[in-house]
Amino acid sequence: MDLSLLAALNAERAARRAAVIVTDLATGSARLVREAEAASDPLADAIAERFLTGKSGILEGDGPATFLTVQVPAVRLIAIGAVHISQALAPLARLVDLDVTIVDPRTAFATPERFPDVPLLAEWPDEALPKLGGLDRYTAVACLTHDPKIDDPALAAALRAECFYVGALGSRRTHAKRVERLEAAGFGADEIGRIRAPIGLDIGAVSPAEIAVSVLAEIVSALRRNRRREA
Repeated sequence: MDLSLLAALNAERAARRAAVIVTDLATGSARLVREAEAASDPLADAIAERFLTGKSGILEGDGPATFLTVQVPAVRLIAIGAVHISQALAPLARLVDLDVTIVDPRTAFATPERFPDVPLLAEWPDEALPKLGGLDRYTAVACLTHDPKIDDPALAAALRAECFYVGALGSRRTHAKRVERLEAAGFGADEIGRIRAPIGLDIGAVSPAEIAVSVLAEIVSALRRNRRREA
């Protein structure tokens, strides 16, 4: 592989952006296609499908034999709040290959005993999120503390970063107050409308584990729907 192409691919990887190297197997010629440019590429449909699956391989078809080397960022879930829902959500999310991190400044809740084998930052979101490399379009943020001092900064950061999923626990009345605070902070109706609140699909969930299932289902739905729409 051409070193300049490899360097460009590594730059996209470091920036957590999807990209694919398209190689003509007959001639050896190759080009880099970034996700933002993919819609205008001659192989747009095939590349979009590979971004959905994240799998490299030979492109089957009537044209010249082509190999697609696909690089898609790992999808992250950042749960704000080391609560009972998070305890159930973390292992479920890992089963569908999400990289999970728990953020909660309340050290009585954010303990390794309650969250074994899960990255845990016992810090305020303003301090913790930059340490995670910031947020991006391959990140889901679920705010679960029910405490505006903790949830609101994370929501603001997630909206600014255009995370593919932003959800917040709380009743409609609680969310109405949240909307007022975000409006006062300068967010518009379209931005605030991206927040899934009450969080999770409406499956009649009652227990923390059931709510965790509804949240994970909503995250997966948002991930797949967003990728298909962009395709």
